[in-house]
Amino acid sequence: MTPHNESLSNDTCKLDELLLKLDQAVALLAEAPSFTKLEKLPRVLDTARRVLLQPGGSAALEARSEVIEASGVFAGSDWETPQFLVPTLTTFSLKSADANVVVIEALSELRLLAVAKGDYQHALLSQEQAHHYLTQVMAINLWLLFSAPSEAERETQGRLATITRQLFNHLAKRIGYEHVIDQLIDEIWRILKQRPIQVDAIKQMITQIALCQANPEIDLATSGQGADRLVSSLYGPTQACREDPGVDVYRERLERMDTTALQAEATGCARAMHDTGLVSPYHAVLMRYLLEESDYLLTEAMGLSSTGRDCLLCYRELVHALIRSSVYPATAQAVYGLALLLERGILYQPPVAPAMWRQLNLSLSDWTQARLNLAYGETTTPRARLLEGVLCMLGQPLGVGQGNNPTCQSARALSMWAYNDPDYLLQMVAWAARDDEIIMHFEGQPLSSNESLSGVASELPVDLDPVSLIVVPHLDRIYAEMGRRCLGRAGDPHRWVNPEFHGWWSGRGFCINVDVATGQLANLDAFIRHFYACYHPFYNGNQPLIHPQPAGIAITDSAARFIGWHAITILRASLDPTDIMRLYFYNPNNDSGQDWGNGAIVSTAGNGERFGEASLPFDQFTSRLYIFHFDPLEHGELATVTDEELDNVKQYLYRSWGASRVPDTELQALEGSHSPLNPLLPRV
Repeated sequence: MTPHNESLSNDTCKLDELLLKLDQAVALLAEAPSFTKLEKLPRVLDTARRVLLQPGGSAALEARSEVIEASGVFAGSDWETPQFLVPTLTTFSLKSADANVVVIEALSELRLLAVAKGDYQHALLSQEQAHHYLTQVMAINLWLLFSAPSEAERETQGRLATITRQLFNHLAKRIGYEHVIDQLIDEIWRILKQRPIQVDAIKQMITQIALCQANPEIDLATSGQGADRLVSSLYGPTQACREDPGVDVYRERLERMDTTALQAEATGCARAMHDTGLVSPYHAVLMRYLLEESDYLLTEAMGLSSTGRDCLLCYRELVHALIRSSVYPATAQAVYGLALLLERGILYQPPVAPAMWRQLNLSLSDWTQARLNLAYGETTTPRARLLEGVLCMLGQPLGVGQGNNPTCQSARALSMWAYNDPDYLLQMVAWAARDDEIIMHFEGQPLSSNESLSGVASELPVDLDPVSLIVVPHLDRIYAEMGRRCLGRAGDPHRWVNPEFHGWWSGRGFCINVDVATGQLANLDAFIRHFYACYHPFYNGNQPLIHPQPAGIAITDSAARFIGWHAITILRASLDPTDIMRLYFYNPNNDSGQDWGNGAIVSTAGNGERFGEASLPFDQFTSRLYIFHFDPLEHGELATVTDEELDNVKQYLYRSWGASRVPDTELQALEGSHSPLNPLLPRV
């Protein structure tokens, strides 16, 4: 027997031995009464972990998935109801340093694989549903198929990182790459329609698609339609770089071009950028080259309209300085941010241009430079990286995301300032990046971010855009301190915190439909009528919303179960293309396209949304609203909402987060109402 065959034989013997132990542990768990199952569960999970580390372990567990689930492994957890699982959340489970979480997630995926292949008839979801879910999971986590564990993964997960990769290799072989790639392409386009600032993860996914296309061992069959536009937007947006020659070669080619050829390059780069919201490193090289050519070609390369062209010509020296300081192959997204900034015309606001000059010459603190280098590496200077972030935030104020952090209030504030008060945002960036301190005022008293206690986030977030990375830790502490200053006051603290934290334009009038002390709904009819009177064009005299307004919603999952409170911004209300009145809002979550259950599916494109907006029909949005602000001097008359409209909103509410928050007598009066759901979660 050769050493190789001997190794395989040993692995097989070890796997057989582990599977015998696993079968015994699963049998003990299945036989255990419910009150002792938790004592038997660790043995099952630990043995399953060891099986997953072995060659062929995933296939063996897939074959046992029905027996494993029947034993009660998923009982009492989110995985118990697979029909409600959310694919995007699997990334956090698979990256977890907790072995039990990783193993449970792996067992769940293998269970769904058995269902998808028709080997397991599941009572809660169909074969088609399981297949669709798995293709989404694989598309979102495609990096597990093509990249080795990073240093961070090895540090936090150890051998668990091996489990996730072996699992996904097994899934890919069983499901087929062709299904994964198509799903991935759809997912990328869906997210790009929201125009997020942070696109590194999307660029990595596009890179993986390009690798799949180039790999002769992967048969994509007829899949991958629509991938060429994504790949070319990064690696070959124009004729002169279509074969991805590298930025140095591209620069040499530009030097040999005449004006006509340069214009073709400029329009090609601009078209690719505005089609996708992604900027190729070649585009950055072109922009730097065109600085010495002509402003006309610069405007062509940014795809500017007459508004943007005029703004560039009025502030020519500033725009040139911004390009020189921020536009490099490693910071190519600065081109898109600058183009949209010019299109917004905000440089015409008197304080903005001087504030941008200050930003160009800003001296960054050691802490700021270290944070930027830690998060983004040292491929370019921290100054260029931060300036890229500033341009993107001012150009895409609705593209700000909170990352995987409970900092929705701070993300909303940054978005609102970039949208409504850009020079104030630039002042915040200057204080945070230069001085390592932000001072805001609450009811006349100064609050220092350095003197405030801890914020909402338990640790400093690093998965943010450059501006948020520097500013959010300060804002988070100040927001939490404002909340602490409201302790002891009757009612919800957002009544006082939101206007002080976000700006003078936040209405001082305040409505809430939840009794803070009990968590029960209160004054619901008046709340709904008042909101319609303030925001619905048919009831407020057709007055458009002048300033974005902070609001609070009750987030629910796809089963309409209450998840928690969340901060959003109300932007406008308008009829959509099908003449349905919709409420358009900004959601600081990284992906606004969510299923909130009971038919409330948040739209991000196709219903009149502008880039970065989310929307719902007015009644569905109102059913998830629990806090809003208004101007008490312009509140209008209470809306003459019909009983039918009022009941429609209440039906949506009672069938979701409000099911456990209404008197039984009123709940019973509603036809088809659901049983009580989750109780009120702790406030954050």
